[in-house]
Amino acid sequence: MRIVLVGPPGAGKGTQAAFLARNLSIPHISTGDLFRANISQGTELGKQAKAYMDAGNLVPDEVTIGMAKDRMDQPDAENGFLLDGFPRNVAQAKALDATLEAADMKLDAVLDLEVPEDEVVKRIAGRRICRNDSAHVFHVTYSPPKQEGVCDVCGGELYQRDDDSEGTVRTRLEVYHTQTEPIIDHYRAQGLVVTISALGKVDEVTDRAMAALRGEHAA
Repeated sequence: MRIVLVGPPGAGKGTQAAFLARNLSIPHISTGDLFRANISQGTELGKQAKAYMDAGNLVPDEVTIGMAKDRMDQPDAENGFLLDGFPRNVAQAKALDATLEAADMKLDAVLDLEVPEDEVVKRIAGRRICRNDSAHVFHVTYSPPKQEGVCDVCGGELYQRDDDSEGTVRTRLEVYHTQTEPIIDHYRAQGLVVTISALGKVDEVTDRAMAALRGEHAA
């Protein structure tokens, strides 16, 4: 299957992408991984992206599209892939359409993870990170530490990252609504969108997604 995964920040896209890709035996292709791989390998696209990033500028769509196309051309993606974080806007969605059409391929589904905005804010703004080890992550509601403000693992101080503040989260949501959400309508017009609730336990959401993909977009 060839799937695009969309949803607001805090919807759990990265977690679900990993589970779904494993269940479907297809590669999980994320924008973050594409950038890291191209930059670390010193590819021409990676050099271009790094130059923009070092200058504090957004990487142009054509560079991101080029990276995605190269990755989708790899042998392990021959029988399908799951795109996470790409396309990020309608221009990228149209470029993906053209790329797949040129290769005589098409998407099977666009999986839309739906989460109420207040829940997104609660999920992200409630995160607390250990200053000693950022791998130690807690949540004031869902996985609170035994002692408030103290890491259960090493006793380090827990803090809220600037990126996790409510104001920043709401700004990110606004960017999602204005830039990324329109791709859902773009793909809905093609009959590709499958919307599921991303509320509940991780395995519950995965089961819900797999059932929706099997029932409405069989491989």
